[in-house]
Amino acid sequence: MKCPFCGTQNRDRVLETRTLNDGASIKRRRECEACGRRFTTLEDIEEMQLFVIKSNNRREPFDRRKIVHGMQIACKGREISAETLDQIAVDIERMLFNRLEKEVSSREIGEMVMERLKELDHVAYVRFASVYRQFEDATQFREIVNVLRKRGGGRKT
Repeated sequence: MKCPFCGTQNRDRVLETRTLNDGASIKRRRECEACGRRFTTLEDIEEMQLFVIKSNNRREPFDRRKIVHGMQIACKGREISAETLDQIAVDIERMLFNRLEKEVSSREIGEMVMERLKELDHVAYVRFASVYRQFEDATQFREIVNVLRKRGGGRKT
């Protein structure tokens, strides 16, 4: 560590260490052995930035709130708690970050959301799929409902 006062490098000692933000940061009080002055350092975990590649090839930073918002619209009027939707979004975010890739397509995120909604609530799933897959006529609705009937599972109400 370089002393901010005299510029001497690697000649300091740690006087006190505290964790912050539930252990995500460490604050250290140091004293330079060359000049005797004290200073504070802060260490943070460097988080990977994830970018979403949109259908028009535009890139934007990943935002979990967009997943929650899309699911809220699909689940409007359904008996699904906000906590459940938040947890699904957190799970999807965790899966994406665990892949250690810097970019993910919006299509892939949409497929992950649809898979989770299919397990949770068929009506919400069909609503989300209709917007996400841009259904253009009733035939596409019928096809997706028939697939759900064949597979069963999930809340069907």
